[in-house]
Amino acid sequence: MNGIDQCKAMIFAAGLGTRLKPFTDQHPKALAPVNGKTLLQRNLEYLSSFGISEFVVNVHHFADQIFEELKRLQSDKISFQISHEIDGPYETGGGLSFASTYLREGDQPFVLMNVDILTNLDLTGMFDYHQKINPLATLAVSERKSSRQFLFDEEMKLVGWKNNTSNEVKWVDGEVKEVSALSFSGIHIIHPSIFNYLPSSGSFSIVDSYLKIAKEELIIGYDHSGDLILDVGKPESLAKAATMFL
Repeated sequence: MNGIDQCKAMIFAAGLGTRLKPFTDQHPKALAPVNGKTLLQRNLEYLSSFGISEFVVNVHHFADQIFEELKRLQSDKISFQISHEIDGPYETGGGLSFASTYLREGDQPFVLMNVDILTNLDLTGMFDYHQKINPLATLAVSERKSSRQFLFDEEMKLVGWKNNTSNEVKWVDGEVKEVSALSFSGIHIIHPSIFNYLPSSGSFSIVDSYLKIAKEELIIGYDHSGDLILDVGKPESLAKAATMFL
C-alpha cells in the first residue's frame, strides 16, 4: 500500500481573497506573508514535510505573481503543474474539476488544501485513516467556532451541512437526529474517481457537490480537534498567525 509520500497535492490559490483586502487589491492571498514566508511557501513546506513532491496549484487572481513565487520556490525535490483559470475563478468545486487533467489518473488518492489554511495536522495519520476506511473523500474537521459546519453521524459519515448564521441546514438524505457539527479545516484526501461525479466545467462549490455525492458514495470526517488550525482569511488573522506559526 502506497503512503502519503506517493500522493500528489493540489493547493487552491486562485481565489480573489476579498476578506484579505487591502492586501489582495495588489496581490494574491497566496502571497500574504507570515513571519517572512508567504502562505504558499508555508503550505508547500508543510506538505513536503510528509514526503509529497508533486504539486498542482490553481491560479487566477494576480496569477503572474504566483508564477514568480513558484519559480523562486522551485527545487529538484518538488515539481509544479499550474491550473490557470484564465476565465475563472471557478470556486472550489469548479477549480478542482478544471484541474482534473493533473489528478484523475491512477488509483492513488490526492491531497487538496486551501492556501489560506495553516495547521499542524498530522497528515500521515489522516491518510492512514482514509486508507483504512477507503471512502471517496475524507475531510479534516475539528471542534471550533465557525459560521458554517459539516454534520456527521456517529460513524463520522457526512450527513449534512449547517450555516450557523442563518440556521440553514442541508441534509444529504433526510434529517438525522444525533449529529456532530464540526468545522472544516480546508484539507481533503480524495480518490480520483470523484471526477466521475463532478460537472466537467463551470463554477460551483465543492461543499454542495459533497452533499450530493454523499447520497451514493462514502464521505467521512477526520476529527483532529486539539491541533493548531487557523484560517488566514482576514488581516487580523495574519497577525494571529504570526504568533502561532513561527
